[in-house]
Amino acid sequence: MRGPHNIWRLVRTGATFERTGAMGAVLEAMDAPAPVRVVARVLGWPFKWLGLRGDPRVPPVPRALTALGPAYIKFGQILSTRPDVVGDRLAGELQVLQDKLPPFPTDVARRVVEHEMEKPLGALFTEFSDAVAAASIAQVHKAKLVGTERAVAVKILRPGIERAFRKDIDAFYLIAWVIETVSPASRRLRPRAVIEHFEGVVMQELDLRIESSAAGEFAANTEDDPGFVVPQVEWFLSSRRMMTLGWAEGIPLSDLAAIDAAGHDRKALATRVLQTFLRHALRDGFFHADMHQGNLKVAPNGDVVALDFGIMGRIDEYTRRVYAEILYGFIRKDYRRVAEVHFEAGYVPPDRDVGEFAQALRSVGEPIFGMDASRISMARLLSYLFEVTERFGMETRTELILLQRTMVVVEGVARSLDPSMNIWTVARPVVEEYIRENIGPKALVRDLATTARVLARFGPRLPQLAEGALIAQANPPRREVRSPWPERAAYAAGGAGLLAVVILILGI
Repeated sequence: MRGPHNIWRLVRTGATFERTGAMGAVLEAMDAPAPVRVVARVLGWPFKWLGLRGDPRVPPVPRALTALGPAYIKFGQILSTRPDVVGDRLAGELQVLQDKLPPFPTDVARRVVEHEMEKPLGALFTEFSDAVAAASIAQVHKAKLVGTERAVAVKILRPGIERAFRKDIDAFYLIAWVIETVSPASRRLRPRAVIEHFEGVVMQELDLRIESSAAGEFAANTEDDPGFVVPQVEWFLSSRRMMTLGWAEGIPLSDLAAIDAAGHDRKALATRVLQTFLRHALRDGFFHADMHQGNLKVAPNGDVVALDFGIMGRIDEYTRRVYAEILYGFIRKDYRRVAEVHFEAGYVPPDRDVGEFAQALRSVGEPIFGMDASRISMARLLSYLFEVTERFGMETRTELILLQRTMVVVEGVARSLDPSMNIWTVARPVVEEYIRENIGPKALVRDLATTARVLARFGPRLPQLAEGALIAQANPPRREVRSPWPERAAYAAGGAGLLAVVILILGI
């Protein structure tokens, strides 16, 4: 599937952008240099007739992305949260991709429910509406449960969505291969690894049983978070192709006029959205990774309601601490410490200079502090940050892709509510709280206790492991032997390390 025949898909992509008028709109919104504009138009114009026509009632860019398929729509959803990058006009046009796409017929949705539940729809719901929201992968219907008449939201996958996504992803693999071949310098960004990560995320999103499980875990984690609500899962009405949640009334965060009319404080909402995301990422290591305006509502009482849990992110405890230290260093303007953390975590090659990297980070961070976000060009800032990472040979960290992407999206959502918001000022209380709890004396005591519990489980094996390590050290092999069990040496060396830690603990 990832062969040269995908070249046709790439040609059609460019042709569709040209035919729908999206090419000019994107180049204008991104303020592309003149040479880039000329090359793009010269290469696109001859193939214009091959492009998809799309819906002429829709603005050019969302028209092109919708015609090209669900993966392109996902990309447009991200851009819709970044008016500072693509401009207010284009960002507003792209918001239709969040939950206002053309729905598939309600009769098809009813058949999916009956097939998945193996019961007539009337035995499950007393009411079942037409689609109230439709996005790239699924659409939502409002229904009422038999017996209780309680309102619920029923999410149903689009027919044939799995095949459509696979076609797009195959084309993306070819794009990544072309980029790596034409530009060897781009290999540090690991384009193919990024596409592999994206493929894994999307394939998981296409199984609503996994989404139901994620929603349940997320609800449990955030149960005590003030001002933040996750609807409860109706497990007996959820399967691979459909899921059911409690109905959530509210105003989409994209409808700023309605939010103002309802009397909600937009600055407070912006702060809550950003701080909530950071709290979930740092405290729980489990966060909503698709927090665009279409997946967030404001309840009548002012609570932020989260929806659509198909893309969730996880980061381990060590990565959380690294992430928090980097944020905290930026907040305190301690660029030297930020640089050191990058080196300690292995994000920057060890042969680079820490002082020079700290200086480069200062040039990125200083323009942010003491200024309204409205005075900062995020597009130029991101462009310069890209130059810094290239200069210091930083590779893309696939384990951080969702975190970095979601941070960009969440900041965009918050800034749409409060254009003058400064991300670092708002983030400071959450990061400082995490630092106090997880990087300091309290964390050291907790880590030692955890280490002691682990060692206790391995206690009976420690003498044997230590003895094995000493014997191996006293009798090094005379020639290199490729062992079918390379882990044994690691276990033995680890045993000596564990024994040393035990002695330290007992000494304490």
